[in-house]
Amino acid sequence: MSKVLVIGAGGVGSVCVHKMAMNTGVFSHITLASRTKSKCDAIAASVLAKTGVAIDTAALDADDVAATTALIAATGAKLVVNLALPYQDLNIMEACLSAGVSYLDTANYEPRDQAKFEYSWQWAYQERFEKAGLMALLGCGFDPGVTSVFTTYTKKHLLDRIDTLDILDCNGGDHGHPFATNFNPEINIREVTAPSRHWENGQWVEGPPLAHKQVFDFDQVGPRDMYLMYHEELESLARFYPDIKRIRFWMTFGASYLKHLEVLTNVGMTRIDPVMFEGREIIPLQFLKALLPEPASLGPVTRGKTNIGTIATGLKDGVQKTVYINNVCDHEAAYAETGSQAVSYTTGVPAMIGAALMLTGQWSGAGVFNMEQLDPDPFMDMLNRQGLPWRVRDLPAPLAF
Repeated sequence: MSKVLVIGAGGVGSVCVHKMAMNTGVFSHITLASRTKSKCDAIAASVLAKTGVAIDTAALDADDVAATTALIAATGAKLVVNLALPYQDLNIMEACLSAGVSYLDTANYEPRDQAKFEYSWQWAYQERFEKAGLMALLGCGFDPGVTSVFTTYTKKHLLDRIDTLDILDCNGGDHGHPFATNFNPEINIREVTAPSRHWENGQWVEGPPLAHKQVFDFDQVGPRDMYLMYHEELESLARFYPDIKRIRFWMTFGASYLKHLEVLTNVGMTRIDPVMFEGREIIPLQFLKALLPEPASLGPVTRGKTNIGTIATGLKDGVQKTVYINNVCDHEAAYAETGSQAVSYTTGVPAMIGAALMLTGQWSGAGVFNMEQLDPDPFMDMLNRQGLPWRVRDLPAPLAF
């Protein structure tokens, strides 16, 4: 059993600590920290009510490396689970190195002043973590995270060679709002408005954001419009599976979301550069975030299901084969169990699983790791046991688009 420090008190952080408290055989002591301690206290009260487990809480500015280092030491944590904003990844990694503990996150680093998310900044820590004998695990959410594990599982057990890989992310939930985001609005909108990008024949192919649409019939959700876009697991998959000829990421969006996003973009509300307003600088996107519903507030009102998975085409025993692995998660069931909707659940549960595998030594190593580098089997087993069961099926033919 081990002590753990979780940083971040949003919906994902809430799910993660709830699930940790349901696995006390691994997590002997849990501390939840955030800039706003009252959010941590509210989550701790829910954890106690649902599981009977008491967790500690703390106020923390995760940009302050010295303060984070001191909190790690005070809690006796062996692992820091970073579920804060991706702007803070590097500072938290620095604190882990200072304190001599391992690190896990669910999203790669982004500079505050540039809508650019990539692994290069964190991969640069490889030598320092390796020399310290510590493990840093990147992108242990669903996508990135579970979808990468689905890929490694496919390569290990289902296909001898992967030629094409498509990641399909569908949120079929309805929260009743004309426009809202299911996770941090600032991060969500920065991702969605970025140019599309996919890997094909050894190079990146770029295009306008949300310009390429296809319709796919998702199990337990139905037909949905999905759009080609860039997502960070494409970068690590292309690095660790360079022989895959094409890797694409698709995400579904409803008409209302896209209509509002287009208008907000046209009037400048999605800008991340400062503008002057009444004598002081503001960031339009940060102001918009303050106006939108808090993602954690969507849990009680969201109905429907998510369906996220991978479709891989390649060869098995010399014969072409197409394999689909996916998970369907129910928003209402996720809320009943943890007090958060399925988008938070599908990220928070994998973070807990990755932490458990690191603390029990089933996943180990010195350096910086992506999910594709690790044995998929124990992770896939825990998905089935921890609320995210998956299904494998053969498709009659590759995707036609």
